[in-house]
Amino acid sequence: MPGKNLSRVEAQQRRSVVDNARYDVSLDLTTAEDTFRVVATISFDGVEGESTFIDAITKTVHRIELNGESLDPATHADGIRIQLPSLAKHNTLVIEADMIYMNTGEGLHRFVDPVDGEVYLYSQFEVPDARRMFPVFEQPDLKAEFQFSVVAPKHWQVVSNQTTPEPEVVDDARSRWTFAPTRRISSYITALVAGPYVVHRDELTSSDGRTIPLGVFCRSSLEEFIDPDYIFDITKRGFEFFENAFKVPYPFEKYDQLFVPEYNMGAMENAGCVTFTETYVFRSKVSDAIKERRVVTILHELAHMWFGDLVTMKWWNDLWLNESFAEFISTLATAEATEWTEAWTTFASMEKAWAYREDQLPGTHPIVADIPDLQAVEVNFDGITYAKGGSVLKQLFFWVGCEKFLSGVSNYFHKHAWGNTELEDLLSELEAASGRDLRDWSAKWLETAGVNTLRPVLEVDEQGNYTSVVIEQSAHPDYPTIRPHRLAVGLYDEVDGKLTRVERLELDVDGERTEVMELVGKKQPALLLLNDDDLSYAKIRLDDHSLKTAINRLAELDSPMARALVFGSVWDATRDAEMRPRDFIKLVLGAAGAESESTTRRTILGQLETVARMYVDPSVRAEFLAEAGDGVLELARTAAPGSDAQFGFVKAFASLAHTPAQLDTVEALFEGREVFDGLDIDTDLGWELLIALVAGGRRGADDVEARLEEDRTADGTRSAAHALAALPTAEGKEAAWQRAVVTPGATNDVVRATALGFARADAELIAPFVSRYFDALDTVWAKRSFHMASFIIEGFFPAELANEEVRDAATAWLDSHEDASPALRRMVLEGRAGVERALAAQARDRQA
Repeated sequence: MPGKNLSRVEAQQRRSVVDNARYDVSLDLTTAEDTFRVVATISFDGVEGESTFIDAITKTVHRIELNGESLDPATHADGIRIQLPSLAKHNTLVIEADMIYMNTGEGLHRFVDPVDGEVYLYSQFEVPDARRMFPVFEQPDLKAEFQFSVVAPKHWQVVSNQTTPEPEVVDDARSRWTFAPTRRISSYITALVAGPYVVHRDELTSSDGRTIPLGVFCRSSLEEFIDPDYIFDITKRGFEFFENAFKVPYPFEKYDQLFVPEYNMGAMENAGCVTFTETYVFRSKVSDAIKERRVVTILHELAHMWFGDLVTMKWWNDLWLNESFAEFISTLATAEATEWTEAWTTFASMEKAWAYREDQLPGTHPIVADIPDLQAVEVNFDGITYAKGGSVLKQLFFWVGCEKFLSGVSNYFHKHAWGNTELEDLLSELEAASGRDLRDWSAKWLETAGVNTLRPVLEVDEQGNYTSVVIEQSAHPDYPTIRPHRLAVGLYDEVDGKLTRVERLELDVDGERTEVMELVGKKQPALLLLNDDDLSYAKIRLDDHSLKTAINRLAELDSPMARALVFGSVWDATRDAEMRPRDFIKLVLGAAGAESESTTRRTILGQLETVARMYVDPSVRAEFLAEAGDGVLELARTAAPGSDAQFGFVKAFASLAHTPAQLDTVEALFEGREVFDGLDIDTDLGWELLIALVAGGRRGADDVEARLEEDRTADGTRSAAHALAALPTAEGKEAAWQRAVVTPGATNDVVRATALGFARADAELIAPFVSRYFDALDTVWAKRSFHMASFIIEGFFPAELANEEVRDAATAWLDSHEDASPALRRMVLEGRAGVERALAAQARDRQA
């Protein structure tokens, strides 16, 4: 990785001498199994006499011609960059090279379907990986026209940003697809997807009267599981919502959505050619949380066609402009234009929990982050860039007013279409539309790091009435900004056997103390909830009386949003070692059975496992881990047959099961000797049960291989890797370590699955790998691509041990590697921070 980095200074220098680029890129995808041939002709304006470089990660450069003169590849190309000396005012550059297929989800990824042996390709370029497919000036402010010509097997589908043309016959086996040039776009949203994909077609009429062709693609072996009608329906709802909100027609010619294998993220907003993870093709039952997340993701990527693709940031410090906006507006669209009307509750449960966690890590940063180079932006695809930014934009949306906000956004699109912008450009339009000065707001919310905590401080008289209610606001000493909040306070009391909101007060909270005079004299309710309706971004605390209500009666709270906020509050208090972890377990087991929202349920069950495995005092951990497993099993047994809740509880139980009795139940479910009414042990749930049995020592490698033989698919391969890494033996852990950490070659999916299985073990099996982990970091960082390195570094960090040994080993490595890459140091710092939180929580658990 070192040497593949690009600094902001280098990008600015290059931008000062290069302009008006146009690319004509010919790719031959039939030359070899590990490489493909590219001939790129790039015309661009330059500053006469200046020198620059073009990015190209190559295996072999065969030819370089600049303005008709040959340049020696041996002296001008190093496999990462090609040097371009003595530019003319108008330049023509021709490069012929062999580029490398990837199996890491970066560049042009090549996948062989184990079902039928067919080859599938897709590109993934964000942030700096278009240079893995063709030579390119790889920075977002060098927008250009791109024309692709592709030679591929004649039975393939070939898809790019422009409408797929009719192919021309090359020979009996191959055809050539020559696409029309794109509009001026950034290189990271160009795309190529090729292979024998199955396609479903539809169309819609844009707001300007154009017919927009729609496509939904997946691998042939997954065709029976794709649901194109639903995907088209959500897409059409999104088009109508965004075109109406933005007052700008869809900016591209067509809109294809392609579900591709071994994907590193949820999706990518390639212009008119969006790629999605195949986990959104449901071959087995999935939770409603996943179904809803797919809808939000579809709308998130569609929003990017305007915010990010039509108008693009100049440099990656404004990455948040893309992601925060898409995160906010896609949730708004989901809540208002689809059946998922509780989308903001989902946002509070999952996205904001992610944001609060990231904002309290050592790597926290302002929403508008300082991005000196590409490695810095790679690690900033995080909960601050997405979820905190989205939360803050939600607050701004309601503060300035929805009509004025959207009017400013519309003006921004009209003024900067096909161009590049900075934060200032957006703020100017929002100020003009709303009449508000946003500079102070921006300084406090966008340009500073950290999250505030809001805590009610109460006085109550003998009759149970408030005599004083104060909201105290605090900040971490390292990030001391005290921010203004527009929020609601909810009072919840018993009505007809439910805890129902009986009063709501909306107010401004600013400074360290805000007196709430409106509540003085009112009867203290069962529950007082700050930030009711989740209008602001802040950690909230419950007063002692409300906390007792939450622990004992949260299931009676009738508002999904209020429950999500209470769950979030007690989870955060547990992470901050203010609340005993064992009390969190009691609260979740007492309330989860009544939870109606799938994402909230999924979130709290994951938190329950973390608390039971890492936060409870180690001397009694076995007792509470067993209690958690037994409690979740009981919830599964009593849930409505066939319900999403039953399904979620069974999955959580499989992850928690470890006692002999619990493993007996898993085994009985797996073998069909015990049946839960309405529950189908389908392919993927069967794998989860088998993984639990392998981790518990009830099944071995032969059982894994036998099941893989029955499910010789990409999903089966991934699950088998997970299962084999979970083998509870020293030999099993060593084999997993060798496959993922020591020996390159495993795919991104296999490495991630192996890390999950490796972590599923008793401490004595993982402890011998602590020193080996830290010894391996330098080699992994130097030898692997960014994504593969991060999967290993974050996935194999021995966080599950949660002890002083891991903390001290991380500290020793950091002390001896002060000059290591900031991105690498951040991963280790954040791993250590998680262990430090666990140790503090364990200490709190030991207290009364």
